[in-house]
Amino acid sequence: MPSSETAVKGRRPLKARYRRILRFASLALAQTWWFELFLPQLGLSKLAARGRIKRLKKLARKFHDLAADLGGLMVKVGQFLSARLDVLPQSVTVELEGLQDEVAPEPFDQILKLIADELGMDPYTAFASIDREPIAAASLGQAYRAKLSAGLAEDMGMTDVVIKVLRPGIEDIVAVDLAALRKIGGWLSRVKLVSKRTDAPALVEEFAHTTLEEIDYLHEAKNLERFAANFNNDDRVATPEIVWERTSRRVLTLSDVSAIKISDIDALLAAGINPNAVAAELAKVTFEQFFVHGFFHADPHPGNIFVRKTDDSFAMVFIDFGMMGQIDDNLRSNLQRFLFAVAARDARGWIEACERLGVLLPTADKVILEKAVSELFERFGGVAVGDLVATDPEVLKEFAIRFSEIVRTLPFQLPNDFLFLIRALSLISGVASTLNREFNIWDALDPFARTLLNGGGTSTFAAIRKELVSFATTLAGLPQRVESLLSRAERGELVIRNPELERRVRILDSSVRRAGSGVVFAGLLVAGLIVRNDDAVLGGWLVAASVPLALYALGVFRIIK
Repeated sequence: MPSSETAVKGRRPLKARYRRILRFASLALAQTWWFELFLPQLGLSKLAARGRIKRLKKLARKFHDLAADLGGLMVKVGQFLSARLDVLPQSVTVELEGLQDEVAPEPFDQILKLIADELGMDPYTAFASIDREPIAAASLGQAYRAKLSAGLAEDMGMTDVVIKVLRPGIEDIVAVDLAALRKIGGWLSRVKLVSKRTDAPALVEEFAHTTLEEIDYLHEAKNLERFAANFNNDDRVATPEIVWERTSRRVLTLSDVSAIKISDIDALLAAGINPNAVAAELAKVTFEQFFVHGFFHADPHPGNIFVRKTDDSFAMVFIDFGMMGQIDDNLRSNLQRFLFAVAARDARGWIEACERLGVLLPTADKVILEKAVSELFERFGGVAVGDLVATDPEVLKEFAIRFSEIVRTLPFQLPNDFLFLIRALSLISGVASTLNREFNIWDALDPFARTLLNGGGTSTFAAIRKELVSFATTLAGLPQRVESLLSRAERGELVIRNPELERRVRILDSSVRRAGSGVVFAGLLVAGLIVRNDDAVLGGWLVAASVPLALYALGVFRIIK
């Protein structure tokens, strides 16, 4: 068969894959628009909310089936959504769990051929033996246990290794999936509800950048070396050793560091390891990655973390460094401010940190938000994660009613560089809660914040110096600001915020505008009926133009400024 005809045949499944992804996304977006945007505009919010969980579960189940069938990046998207307990209820995320375990492995003979092509030698010359059955079949690659050839094993001082091999043809599949995701990101950028909170195309590009790095095992090896160097003198953290002589862009050979899976509580207890202690140390190590090193494992699901018994304690063994996140100095400094505000239960400091991080929408009512956050800190600041689930619904309902404007508008947005930070935090929170249902994130956060304030971590000294300079500058300008404030008060120019009054004024203003719209509607309707006798087209247009004004006057929808 001519090569051109073969290439055309090879492209057909990829085109069908692209169409399947877009078809699913378009139907999901249409359903969401109908129930979450259109029906509420008609005053049917209760009807839309009635079957929301059932609809989401059905949609998640359909996506689960699609991702399991297609593999590739669709599995990665499903894994990301399954970790978002902050935005999706557990009854929905549970439908996406297990996607990683459902990816069928590639035939072993194709894996051997790829190893031979990449290493430039027969696989059974490069390795003394290779297990036929993979120990893991992920969406982008597979892993096999093997033994190094005798000479290399003697040089390395080890025999047992794990070989990671990319799936044959995965680069083409990733390219198609990213093209589909970019198209979907473009659709979302036109949805006001989404675009005002995040830049969907930019999020897709961040996801694309990390994914392309993930299918380059030389890049993963460098990530591993950097992560290991950050915890070089820390007995709590261990990593595999790289066998560079058996590593290429599509093949990565590592020392076998298999131990107890971090979520296997029975095995931990049998080894004499306290799961509660593991949860606490995992949180501390995660905070150190975020707030000190600025370089973190972005895929810390239970399959990528083992626990190994040591002489006097235990060590957490991290694997799979293809998906890593980075935090620049400015972002890390602002994250530290956020951390200090949470640890101090400082609502105003928390809001300022959110502003610096770009998490807070510019339109947010910071007066009401500060009051709401203060009460949240007071009510839930020391509550364990497990207890939050058992919180009396009436308490949450009372809070939602009192701060209905905040709850309704949700004045937060997702900055582009937060995608993997949130993913990592979601996964770690899930693992820690599995290990210890009574785990209290505040118990881990407070001592860590104190360590940073006392100078723990080299980057913290600079951050604290900057804060001191900022504080000194503010203090120096305080007399002039007080004098200006008094002068404005004397001239009657001082404005005092009253959020409740402002809310009532907004309601009154809306009522006045609706009444005005009603008058204009009546005028257009009457004019249209009169003119229709002489000019049917013009009369029809005038009647049609009156309809939106009638709907607005009746409160069916709002005119967005």
